[in-house]
Amino acid sequence: MKNALFRRSTAGFTLIEVMVVIVILGILAALVVPKVMSRPDEARIVAARQDIASLVQALKLYRLDNQRYPSSEQGLAALVSKPQLPPVPAGWKNGGYVERLPRDPWGQPYLYLNPGLHGEIDVFSYGADGQAGGEGNDADIGNWAL
Repeated sequence: MKNALFRRSTAGFTLIEVMVVIVILGILAALVVPKVMSRPDEARIVAARQDIASLVQALKLYRLDNQRYPSSEQGLAALVSKPQLPPVPAGWKNGGYVERLPRDPWGQPYLYLNPGLHGEIDVFSYGADGQAGGEGNDADIGNWAL
């Protein structure tokens, strides 16, 4: 009977073994967490690029119907409702070209220039910092980089 009690008490882990496992898990977490934390920023950039590509396609359809892109003053809203500002498009499609205008992943509206600084038109977002320019995750995201 004494031997049975003695055997059961030695079957568990020692404090040293538990501490070693905790240290190893801590080291792994310190290496993995920074890599996983940067993923949301990358996902937002990819989502912004996809939104911009969709808006550019809608603008191309607008141009096919109306022989011109909307002016900067008409903006991207011309894709949702018929512009009232000149030049009023004669061939504007009933129902519009997009159901609604998306916001960028940082909650700001996408910006539009006609004529663009980087091409015939520019559709862009200022990115995470909300300001023109920047580098890395704060850089502007636009159709010129697609």
